[in-house]
Amino acid sequence: MATRIGYAAGAFDLFHVGHLNILRHAKEQCDLLIAGVVSDEMLREVKGVQPFIPTAERAEIVRSVRYVDHVHVETVPDKLDVWRQVGFTHFFKGDDWRGTEKGLRLEREFAEVGVEVVYFPYTAHTSSSQLRRALEVVTAETLHGYDERAASA
Repeated sequence: MATRIGYAAGAFDLFHVGHLNILRHAKEQCDLLIAGVVSDEMLREVKGVQPFIPTAERAEIVRSVRYVDHVHVETVPDKLDVWRQVGFTHFFKGDDWRGTEKGLRLEREFAEVGVEVVYFPYTAHTSSSQLRRALEVVTAETLHGYDERAASA
């Protein structure tokens, strides 16, 4: 039987239970799990996002998760290029991608090279986007309160 090499990629910024869930589910479906940590540069270039936690620290956090066998830092935006670098047989993604234009394109491209795309339930109640928005609100309130205190001093 062929070794099932899984690949689960993400920013893994503001690491939360949704990240843990996808890594856990992915490991249950493969013999070897490689977690792709998207670099700071790629996050800025592709998603327009400035991460809170630097690449090296995010990679160290993910590397310490018991479900992860190896970590690959992604420095190119094309997942086929990542596949050429890593050589995985299964690509894991949250089901928020299922049926989307990006998800369908990914499925077609990976099917051509024999990679199966496997979707897992998206943890809707916790996401990095929600955490990022909450931090922005708290930061704005803190700065606003600071401005009011400074003005009254």
